[in-house]
Order: sequence, then C-alpha cells, then structure tokens
Amino acid sequence: MRLSEELIREIAAQVIQSLEQSNKPAADISAMELIEKGEAQKGTNTDEVVIGVSVGFGTHQTKTIIDIPHSKVLREMFAGIEEEGLKSRVVKIKHSADLGVIGNTAAKLSGSGIGIGIQSRGTTLIHQKDLVPLNNLELFPQSPLLDLETYRAIGRNAAKYAKGENPSPVPVRNDQMARPKYQAKAAVLHLKETQHIERGAKPVELEVRFK
Repeated sequence: MRLSEELIREIAAQVIQSLEQSNKPAADISAMELIEKGEAQKGTNTDEVVIGVSVGFGTHQTKTIIDIPHSKVLREMFAGIEEEGLKSRVVKIKHSADLGVIGNTAAKLSGSGIGIGIQSRGTTLIHQKDLVPLNNLELFPQSPLLDLETYRAIGRNAAKYAKGENPSPVPVRNDQMARPKYQAKAAVLHLKETQHIERGAKPVELEVRFK
C-alpha cells in the first residue's frame, strides 16, 4: 500500500497533535515510580530475567503506541516471570534506542543470560547473552498488536528460556494494515525516544514501585 505525500503529512500532523495531548503528565506517572539506583551490575543469580527498558520508558513516555500504560506492561511481564518461579530485575539502557542493543545488553547483565528488551512504543524481544544484537530468541516488532496478555506470555517464555527450556514461540496477531496505520506515529515516538539518548552512558539499575 502506497501513501501519498499529502496523506502522510496529514497523518503526521494528527499524530503530533495527539502525542502532544497524550504525553502530557499522564495518569500512569502516578501508577509507577522508576527510581535509579546507580550503574547496573552483572547478576549472579541464575533464576533471574533482566528486563531492559529504553531511555524514555516510564518517564518521557508513559504509554505504548496503543496507549497501554507502561506500568501495566511491567506488571504483566513480572507476573509472567513469577509464574515460572523466577525473579525479574529492571535496567534502563541509556546509550542506545536500538531494540537489539537494549535486549542484548539486558541479557548480558542477567545471571541467567536471558533478557527482555522493550522500547517505549512497546516493541519487544527476548534475547540471549551469547547472541549478537541483531539475532534474538523471539521478536515482537509490531507494537500495535501487542496487548497485556502477550506481554505476560513474553515474561513466561523468557523465564522458560532462563530455565533451559525450549518453549513454543509466543503467538501474536497478524494485521497487514497495522504498519501503514501506525507508521507515522511510530516514527514520531522513535524520534522522541532518541532525543534522550546519552552516548557512552552505562545501564542503570531501576527500582520499580507500583502505587
């Protein structure tokens, strides 16, 4: 499907206007607090999964591309990991907004060698420490199709990989219209994310407090 330049401009204008409204201090800010605890260290516990969040996650942006609060996303991931008897740890990746880098960095910090990477708009993957950033265990590139049930299942599968299991991939919906429908919004959200990158910054340990 090809979009005319006029239609692209119109969509972009609508997206920017809606983002200016939706990204004002949101209700989600009062639902979760992310407290930086210093440079993240490599874990020694083999029963943990590290969740790496992008630089704007939960602070500069508080919802996914389809307006799911980040607090609910993390709650579901935590729950999925806990269902498999493992623990979760959250780190913020400040030096890159690339999903592969975020996930691979999280995996390298994880005592189990398994990490989850998630960008502010909701795009997610499961990574393993000995893989290169462009490779991964499971990739969920279409953030508009990811709901809370999927995020919980991603947490479960990540925990299963951490236990040495080989789970079936998390099923995801398929919608060919999702990309053209959300392309402009995704581009704007990515630009907003990259504005906060700190080159050379080390990953930061986060304490997550739900309210």
